[in-house]
Amino acid sequence: MKFKGSRAEAVEELNQFIENNLLEYSKLRNFDFGPQKRANTSCLSPYVTHGLINEVEIINKSLKRFSFVKNEKFIQEVLWRVYWKGWLELRPNVWTDYLEELKDIKENFKNNKDYLDAIEGKTNIECFNEWVNELKKFNYLHNHTRMWFASIWIFTLNLPWQLGAEFFMKHLFDGDAASNTLGWRWVAGIQTQGKNYLATEWNIKKFTNNRFQNVIINEKASPKISEKIYSITEKSFTNPHLLEDRVLLVFDNSLSMEFTDFNSHNFKKILIVSNTSETRQIQLSENTINFKTLLINDQLNRLKEKSIAADVIKIDELKNIKEPVYGLYPTIGENLDYLRLNELKNIEFIYREIDQFSWQFCNKGFFNFKNYIPKIVTKFN
Repeated sequence: MKFKGSRAEAVEELNQFIENNLLEYSKLRNFDFGPQKRANTSCLSPYVTHGLINEVEIINKSLKRFSFVKNEKFIQEVLWRVYWKGWLELRPNVWTDYLEELKDIKENFKNNKDYLDAIEGKTNIECFNEWVNELKKFNYLHNHTRMWFASIWIFTLNLPWQLGAEFFMKHLFDGDAASNTLGWRWVAGIQTQGKNYLATEWNIKKFTNNRFQNVIINEKASPKISEKIYSITEKSFTNPHLLEDRVLLVFDNSLSMEFTDFNSHNFKKILIVSNTSETRQIQLSENTINFKTLLINDQLNRLKEKSIAADVIKIDELKNIKEPVYGLYPTIGENLDYLRLNELKNIEFIYREIDQFSWQFCNKGFFNFKNYIPKIVTKFN
C-alpha cells in the first residue's frame, strides 16, 4: 500500500474505488485484511484530509454511479470528518485543553518503559505490535483497527489517551486535529461521557480474518472520567465580500484550490503555506512531512500550469506580510494555532460552503447529524 502524491492519482483512485469496490463497501468495510488487501475500503482519507479531493466531489461521483440507498453508509463515513470538524469548531477548548494536558503528560512519561515499549511495538500483544509497525511503515491504519489500537493502548496498556492521539498524529497521513482527538476521546469514554469502546478478542479475530491468535486484552474496563464540560461557542462562518487585489493563503487542508468554491475569483497571488515540525506543537514523522511536501508541490505545479501566480511560503514567514490577505480557513489545529499564537490579525478567513451549511448541524452527536445528511447531500448534489 502506497499513497500517491498528486491530485490526478488521487482522482484515479477515487474513480477505481467507485467503479470496482463501492457496491460491496457497506458489507466489507469493517474487515482489516492487512495493508496489502485494502480493496474493501476507499483509503481516500489522506487525500481528503489535505483537500486534494473533497467531500462534495466524492459524494457526487459516487451518486452518479449508485443510488443514495446503495451509497448511504459510504456517504456517512465521508461526512464523519465534516461532522467532527464542525463539532470541534463549536467547542475549540477541547483541542487547546488536549495540547496543554499533553505537555504535562509527555514530561511525566518520557522515560516510562510501558510507553516506550508501546511506541516501539515491543509489548506482549502481537496484534498491537504489528499495528505499530504497520502505522510507521505505511502511515495508515484501517479505521476499525484504530479503534482496537486505542482501546488496547488505554485499557490494557493503561497509557494516557493523549499520548496515543499524539502517536497517531505523528505518523498518520490523514492525521486531523478533529477526527483524531475526538476519536481517541470517544474510545476513552469522555467524548460520550460514560460510554467507552472496548476491543474484544472475538471481534479482532473475526474482522482480521483470524490473522491473530491469543489476543489477551482487558475487555471489562470502565470508561475514563473527565469532569470537564464544554459548552458550545457561538461562532460566525460568514464569508467577507472578496476583493481582487489581495493574496490568498492556502493551507495544507485545501490543496486543490482550483476546485474550491473560490476557483473563479481572481486573487492577486496564491501562497501555499508549509508548516513543518519546527513550527508545530506535535512533531510529525519524516514520512508525514515528506507526504505533505509532495502534495504542496503538486498544488503549486497545477496552479502554475493554469498560469496562476503562486508560491510556497513557510508558515513563520507569514509574520513578514503586513497587508490584509485572505486565508482558506485551516480549521482548528496546528495551522490555526500558529496564526493565533503569533497574533496574525491581517488574515481574513473564507469558508467552504459545505462547512458553512453542515456545521450548523454539529451541535449534538453524530446520530443527530445523520438525520441531516440527506439534506446536505441534496444541497450539494
